[in-house]
Amino acid sequence: FSLPLAGFIEEPERKYCFECDSQEQCQEWIEALKRASYEFMRRSLIFYRNEIQKMTGKDPLEQYGISEEARFQLGTHKDSSPHLC
Repeated sequence: FSLPLAGFIEEPERKYCFECDSQEQCQEWIEALKRASYEFMRRSLIFYRNEIQKMTGKDPLEQYGISEEARFQLGTHKDSSPHLC
């Protein structure tokens, strides 16, 4: 089994082909690659940041001086929980 060719935004000319022993292993790789994406991690950070803030009343990023950075702010989406898409 092989996964579809994958590429990276920074290197559109480079393509990668992943081969697996089974369909299940292919699916595991696909899910792992999705979870490793910047956008998934960003959404996870925002989700957990908000959960911690609800529980403690404090912004956990404030102590690092990055609480106002736009990349860590919620977008216009209602659901800010992490997604695998």
